[in-house]
Amino acid sequence: MIGERIKQARTAAVLSLRELAEKAGVSAMAISKYETGKSTPSSGVLLSLSKALGVPVEYFLRTERVALEEVEYRKHTKLPKKLLRQIGGDVIEQVERYLELEHVFPTLPIKPFKIPDGLPDHINNYADIEGVADRVRETWDLGTNPIPELTDTLEEHGIKVFQTKLFHANHFDGLAANVNSMPIIVVGEDWPGDRQRFALAHELGHLLLKGRLSGALDEEKASNRFAGAFLVAKSVVFNELGQRRRWLEPQELCVLKKVYGLSMGGWMHRAHDLGILADMHYQTMVRLFRARGWHKEESCDEYPREKTRLFTQLVYRALAEDLISESKAAELLRVPLKKFHSLRNMETIHGAGVPAHPSSG
Repeated sequence: MIGERIKQARTAAVLSLRELAEKAGVSAMAISKYETGKSTPSSGVLLSLSKALGVPVEYFLRTERVALEEVEYRKHTKLPKKLLRQIGGDVIEQVERYLELEHVFPTLPIKPFKIPDGLPDHINNYADIEGVADRVRETWDLGTNPIPELTDTLEEHGIKVFQTKLFHANHFDGLAANVNSMPIIVVGEDWPGDRQRFALAHELGHLLLKGRLSGALDEEKASNRFAGAFLVAKSVVFNELGQRRRWLEPQELCVLKKVYGLSMGGWMHRAHDLGILADMHYQTMVRLFRARGWHKEESCDEYPREKTRLFTQLVYRALAEDLISESKAAELLRVPLKKFHSLRNMETIHGAGVPAHPSSG
C-alpha cells in the first residue's frame, strides 16, 4: 500500500523517478523498489519523500483507496496527460481525506444525494429546462431568492465540492466524477466567484439532465441553460429586466451580478434565452462585450469566491465529539499541529491570551 501511495503522489506531482530522487535525496532505484513493493522505506525516507512530494507522511499510511469514476473534464482545449494526472491526483487526495473523516461518524452527518422527484423523463426543448431548475429550487426549499453560498447548498444535498489550484488560466471549466456513487464537482480555487458558481450549477445540470434530453438537444447547451435558470429563476429575470428590452445597461448588469452571483454575460444570455432581448439586440451587446474585452474579464468587481466549509466544520465536530484526536484533525486539514492548536483556540483572531481548549495541550 505504501508503494502505491508513493507512486500515486509522484504521478500527481508529475515527477519522474529521477526527478523525485533528486528532490528527496534518495536513489531512483530505491524509489522504484518502494513503488513495486520490493522494499519498504524507513520513517526518515518517508519524511524526505513527503517533503519532496508536498504531502503529509500520514498520506502514505492511509488505507482508504479511491478511484474516480465517470470522470468528465470540462475543457476548452486538449490538455497534456501529465496535467490531467496531476489534477486527478490532487482531487483523489482531497476525496480520500473526506471519506476518512466521514467514516469516523457512527451515522453519516450529511444525507446522500438524491435526484429530486418530479423531474420530466423526456426534455424536448431548451425552454423546458426552466421548469427543471424551478423544480429543484422548490424541492430544496430555495425559493426564488439569490443563493448566497452555492457550495453549501450542494453539499447539504449530498454533492461534494472540492477546489484545486491546478485549473490553470481558462483551459478548464470544471470536473465532475463519482466516488462510490457519491457525486463530486471540482472547480478552480482562484476563479472569480461568479465563474465558480456557474461551473457548479452547470455540473449540477449535467447530473440532473443525464438521460432526459432528446437527441436534438446539445448537453452542454442544456446544462448552460440549467445553470442560468438555477442561479436566477425565470420569474426573477422578468421582474428585474421586464418583458422586452432593446438594451441592457452594463452598470445595470454589474449591480445584478453583485446581487445574484451570475456574471454580466450570464444575465445577457438569460435575457436572450427568455426572449427579453431579440437576436438583433443581443448580438449588439455581444459585439460590445467583445470590443471591450468583457467576454474575458468583466469591467465589474469580482463576485466573492465560494468557500468549501463543510469539511472543516465536520473536522471540528468530530474533534468535539472525541471521534478523532487533535493530531488527526490537523492531518485531515493539512496544517501543522502547532498551527492547528492556535486555530482551535482562535488565537489568530483574539490573541494568544485566550485560554486553551480544556481537552487540548
